[in-house]
Amino acid sequence: MILTRRQICFGALTSAYASALLASDSAREPVLRIASLVPRNSVYHQQLLQLGQAWRKALDGKGRFNVFTDGSQGGEAEMVKRIRIGQLQGGLLSVVGLREIDESVTAMQSIPLLFRDWAEVDYVRDKLRDSMERRFLAKGFVVLAWGDAGWVRFFSKSAASKPEDFRGLKFFTWGNEPEQQTIMKDLGYFPVPLETADILPAIQTGMVSVVPSTPYFAMATQVFSSAPHMLELNWAPIVGAIVLSRKAFESMPPEVQLALKQSGEQIGPIVRARARAEVDEAVAAMVKRGLIVTKPSNQDLKQWESLAEQLYPRIRGKLVPSELFDEVLAHVKTFRSMRR
Repeated sequence: MILTRRQICFGALTSAYASALLASDSAREPVLRIASLVPRNSVYHQQLLQLGQAWRKALDGKGRFNVFTDGSQGGEAEMVKRIRIGQLQGGLLSVVGLREIDESVTAMQSIPLLFRDWAEVDYVRDKLRDSMERRFLAKGFVVLAWGDAGWVRFFSKSAASKPEDFRGLKFFTWGNEPEQQTIMKDLGYFPVPLETADILPAIQTGMVSVVPSTPYFAMATQVFSSAPHMLELNWAPIVGAIVLSRKAFESMPPEVQLALKQSGEQIGPIVRARARAEVDEAVAAMVKRGLIVTKPSNQDLKQWESLAEQLYPRIRGKLVPSELFDEVLAHVKTFRSMRR
């Protein structure tokens, strides 16, 4: 059969129209992209996948869900920027990224040696949770779950147990924390601001000699291989949250919003429990592979506590808003009195 030019043109237009319709349908397909620094296949990654399954189930199996792990979308400050412009819809972030949204969350992580154990962390977080979530919502973010990732401890190239042992050494610090870097310099420490992906090569080459890190992160990234000494001092908890952009969340049907909220409530306790167990598990695993653990003496602990007390006036109003700093200390005091 011979086609006329008109038939050929009509066929081409019909094909183009059909392609446009398919592209339009694809463009309308729900998309949920979440990023994090967490390692692939870690408990954190697995729980994010559970969140995605709950989201797709509420959409009757529709939608594309992606989790970007290992910092593939940049550092946490970069992730927050990507969420704001719609390249991502959410993230699992630590305080380093969350403070880019609202500084209230720094009260949970930026006051060293404040918390003695996880019970105190949980109590204070429960007291602050509602107000922090309202502040995040006002800034355009919805909090789905709160978690933590273990205690920050100091991994170093050489053994150290007292504050003075670390003076003059080069510390890894987050690039978006200039206030902390200023405080460290004034105390005789040398901060080296980097992104997470740069930590391992920096410790390997001697660019830094101390990495404040949770044991799990030090093991997962092999930081302990080049910094084989760990000071067993719970400097501060690493606190985090799963957040979505308010715009993305409110564009979802109510039943999908509810499914995400319910999934987040389930994920939070699981992540917290697993992360806390991993502190001791990771240390035990690294000790088998050559990690040397230094336990500070009572005298060493007194020196660390004295250093923390010196830091508090500089942290209050700079790293942590004054009213929140005072509120957190009051909650800790109340909790300890109830325990007694």
